[in-house]
Amino acid sequence: MSQDVPLAVLTPHLCRRYSSLIWYCLDANLTKSALFYAERYFVLDPKNHDARHLYATALLQADQPHSAYRLVNLPLEARCTGCVDVAAKCCMKLGRHRQAREALETCLRDHTYVPSQSMNARTAKAFPDEAILCCHAGNTALKGNLHESAAMSYRQALALNPMLWEAFEGLCAIGDIPPVENLFPVRSLPERRSGDGVTSTSIPVATGAGFFTPDTGNGGNLFRGWKPMDAPPGPRDSIGTTDSSFYGEPSFQGPIRASRSQPTTLAVQPPAVRPLSSADEAGPVTKKLRSTVRQRTAPPSSAAADTHLKPSKSTGILPVASGPGLTGDRTKSSKARARPALTIANIFSSSGRPAQNTAASSRSHAVGLGKPATGAAARRSSRLQSGGSKIAKTVRDRRRVTAKTRSQSHESGAEEEPGGTELPAFVPTSPVAQNAHSESSPPPSGIWTAEQEQAAQEAYETELADYHIYEVMRKFASAARAMALYNCRLCLEELETLPAQHKRSASVMAMLGKAHYELGQYPEAERAFEAARNLEPYRLWDMEVYSTLLWHLQRNVRLSFLAQELLSTDPKSPQAWIAVGNCFSLQKEKTQALTCFRRAAQLDPTCAYAYTLSGHESIDEDLSKAINFFQSALRADARHYNAWYGLGTCYMRMSKLRLADYHYKKASQIHPQNAVLLGCVGVVRERYGELDKALELFSSAIEYSPENALVRYHRAKILIAMKRYKEAVQDLEHLRDTSPEESNVLFQLARVYRLMGDEVKFAQLLAEVRDVAPKSAGKIRKLVETVADVGEETMDEG
Repeated sequence: MSQDVPLAVLTPHLCRRYSSLIWYCLDANLTKSALFYAERYFVLDPKNHDARHLYATALLQADQPHSAYRLVNLPLEARCTGCVDVAAKCCMKLGRHRQAREALETCLRDHTYVPSQSMNARTAKAFPDEAILCCHAGNTALKGNLHESAAMSYRQALALNPMLWEAFEGLCAIGDIPPVENLFPVRSLPERRSGDGVTSTSIPVATGAGFFTPDTGNGGNLFRGWKPMDAPPGPRDSIGTTDSSFYGEPSFQGPIRASRSQPTTLAVQPPAVRPLSSADEAGPVTKKLRSTVRQRTAPPSSAAADTHLKPSKSTGILPVASGPGLTGDRTKSSKARARPALTIANIFSSSGRPAQNTAASSRSHAVGLGKPATGAAARRSSRLQSGGSKIAKTVRDRRRVTAKTRSQSHESGAEEEPGGTELPAFVPTSPVAQNAHSESSPPPSGIWTAEQEQAAQEAYETELADYHIYEVMRKFASAARAMALYNCRLCLEELETLPAQHKRSASVMAMLGKAHYELGQYPEAERAFEAARNLEPYRLWDMEVYSTLLWHLQRNVRLSFLAQELLSTDPKSPQAWIAVGNCFSLQKEKTQALTCFRRAAQLDPTCAYAYTLSGHESIDEDLSKAINFFQSALRADARHYNAWYGLGTCYMRMSKLRLADYHYKKASQIHPQNAVLLGCVGVVRERYGELDKALELFSSAIEYSPENALVRYHRAKILIAMKRYKEAVQDLEHLRDTSPEESNVLFQLARVYRLMGDEVKFAQLLAEVRDVAPKSAGKIRKLVETVADVGEETMDEG
């Protein structure tokens, strides 16, 4: 985002753009996309009631009435009638019908309330566009485990409309995520326009080719797709049609419509045809536009031309001079070549032209379009022979030079001027620059009027608002992609690059907590989830991860309180029952925990985490039952690495090393930076006798998670088996410092010193082992009797 533009200048334009985008997603039933942008809008200014109403409406549509009601349930001095209206809808959703009636009566008593921008009248399409259909097709394919079809549909949706956040989340769920630079290319910062010239691209037009970019099929010409107003509208080939201004679309990429209470000065208007000039002989018709600059014109030859042909400031065309010079007959020698009459009106120009222009337009249009060239020439000759004036001579002199270099439009059906040559089509740089002058006025002097400067500034700020939303979405996409690929460190780095307002949102805190949780950084994850709960107390999403985190941290009281809060918020949510099951599991009540996990799976059959936790609760009692739970989790989500890990653990306990190795590797491929998974693969390699590969895997795991004690302990045992005692002592001493009460670490350290011949340290450590674990006396006696390796387990390689 540009640093030289203060946020206060951008806020009104950001409000309009966010409002348009959120309603586009809500009308299309893309709830996740609407929630994403509504939260982005709300965190920019929490005191903005328009943003508050939109965010509450999105939460209400996402079946989160408690969170929505909290947003609009403000004190009386801070509450508006719009908040009361949304609160009434929330109360009806929650079954609080008496409160809903009171809220509606409050709305009826306020007759002076002016609705906010997002609550005004708007235009919505009855049938969704192609991008929305592709996104819905991807959602249904993902639920049906048709991942290839889902990925294809999501990519098509993003190609047509890159602002569909739900399509990108679908690609993240599949795991087939192209780089963010390919899905959302970097866009240049808009430049400010000035009267000296155009310093940036044209005002953005909604097309399927990209985010506010001209359609490539038109070769960059915004006028080429335009149709006359009297022509019947034909079918649209795609949403990338450049004439989308004639079809009402609630798309964020479409032009801003006045129907959503937006100023008409900000609306991207349909490309206007240039004003007609004296060379146009058949009235106001569509003409070929030129890509080069206009041919220079001859200066006026008399003072009369300066008096009667002075350009109009409002429209940029020549006003009609009331007098016999234009209304009476004009006399000219019959030997003189007939010149086209001066056309003074343009029905497509601005409505602020003088009344005589409108009258001249009616006369010009009454002549008829597409007549033979001879008839038109005869009419012109009769007018020219009927009378003469200085003005007619002046106009003829002004046009003599340009008539030889111009040609009539091919669509007008009129003959070309003798000696005229056809020029390339004119490509306008912007509507402001296009309307600054006409064909019959002299070239612009580089000085804009106040209205033109204001319009250019409005267009620039609108483009800057679009750029801001697009860049924020790209930053979130980078973080979400890293999180989906379990590149948690990169995800944390991407989250640090977000603007300060967005860092303080509940969804960012929840993503931060999940990233720390996957890295095994449990205290940091706990703080992040607590911050998310403070920002949104009734939040249900991601709370199953938070409850499992509290289970790992053995926070019994906090876990019980969280389970009760979630259950009171929504007793039909799977997150609430998973939290209750974790609470029972922490209290060693496995039967009750398994019942809660099954209840969560019944409420949401696509919740893979409920099946996974059921498998972990059953793994100590019935391995076959646990395998069935893990397989059900994979049917719900093939990228749920916890289920692959659970299957590997089951087969490891069944001494089936080949199957265990396969499932551990699948889990490690999904989450390549998980130290526990790499350690499990290393354990299998160790059982196969491949010590070098096992040592490499353990070393990689320690690089990802230096504080993982289990992996470091396994590496120390591998180093002892490879007789690399000094390196083993370093790992064991590190574990002794971090876990001084762990008897196995002390025992292995004593064993290493015995093998190295240090009897003093060997005796000291054995004494510590007796104090920490008195029951290990037999194990110590055996170690004293022999120096050979003891306690090595053997496993059938099945």
